[in-house]
Amino acid sequence: MRAAASRQPWLMGLTAVALLLGGCAAKPPKPMYQWGGYQNQLYEYFKADSSTPVAQLGVLEEQLQKTMAAGEAVPPGLHAHLGLLKLKVGNTDQAVAHLETEKRLFPESTPYMDWLLKRAKTPKTTKG
Repeated sequence: MRAAASRQPWLMGLTAVALLLGGCAAKPPKPMYQWGGYQNQLYEYFKADSSTPVAQLGVLEEQLQKTMAAGEAVPPGLHAHLGLLKLKVGNTDQAVAHLETEKRLFPESTPYMDWLLKRAKTPKTTKG
């Protein structure tokens, strides 16, 4: 009788460990942001032989639409990068909208977004 009682704590401990390990086998957590092709496009942007801003805009805007349609979170920097590309192609209104969106979604970017917005809204003067 005493031998059977001494096995029960061991058996209970083994059962607890099995339950804990079984909980760890669940599917991995969902990523916080849907990065899609954004990181590759950012790399292309900074390469010396990078693609044109128009081509990058097409890829990133498609990425943004897919992310939003899936109800996923847009990664930090995507709207800011789209804003900078929009500035490069001369679409200031859409650039400002993307920079404002980045600032709203990621408040920690406010100082940089404010600086970019100020530059975007300031008319460029040509030296003569």
